[in-house]
Amino acid sequence: MDRLANLFLACILAGFALVHMPGISFLAGLSSFFHIVGALAILVFSLVLLYLGVKALFKEL
Repeated sequence: MDRLANLFLACILAGFALVHMPGISFLAGLSSFFHIVGALAILVFSLVLLYLGVKALFKEL
C-alpha cells in the first residue's frame, strides 16, 4: 500500500510539472492542453489518495 501511495504522490508531482511547464517553442500551441491534463492528474490522484487514507482510517477503527 505504501508503494502505491508513493506512486500516486509521484503522479501528483508530475501533474504540477505539467501545469508549471514553460512554453517551449514547438510545444507552445499545446500549452493549454498540458494545463488541463496536469490539473486533472492533480485532482484525480489527490482524490484517490484521500480515498485510500479514509479507507485505511476506518479499517483501523
